[in-house]
Amino acid sequence: MKKILFLLLVIGLAACQSETKETADTTQTPTEQTAKHTQYFGAKITPDHAIPYAQMLGKLGDLDSLPAKVEGTIADVCQKKGCWMTITDDNGQEMLVQFENYGFFMPKDAAGKKVIIEGYAYNEVTDVKTLKHYASDAGQPQEVIDAITEPQKELKFMAKGVILMDE
Repeated sequence: MKKILFLLLVIGLAACQSETKETADTTQTPTEQTAKHTQYFGAKITPDHAIPYAQMLGKLGDLDSLPAKVEGTIADVCQKKGCWMTITDDNGQEMLVQFENYGFFMPKDAAGKKVIIEGYAYNEVTDVKTLKHYASDAGQPQEVIDAITEPQKELKFMAKGVILMDE
């Protein structure tokens, strides 16, 4: 499990290296500002029919991907640009969340806050060469890079929109 989390972090950090521009939509109406200080990023989504992250895991099962609207708690946010985050369930299982076309980013101080994300969850096998490339791009020591010897199946989520709730 620690190896998976490490690799997810490495991949996310490597993604931060790409040149992108921030296009977060944090425009709020006065009602939205007073209702839990809700912020919207990316496509404007609603909280209707969102399911807990743990429930989404059960629905995903052995499927390659699953369209979903998921609620969870942010465990970590990329501290370089906010270009990825991880969410967690009550059991501490984490999932890497990336943002469609790198079209928006999250606030770097959002860890611990509740979110609703809409998009799709998917399982992806990352080959050894790519994993080593990501580790190298992230500045990992050679012994860490050399220790990567097997492809890694990873659960990820591509979000088209995010609701950040500041409770």
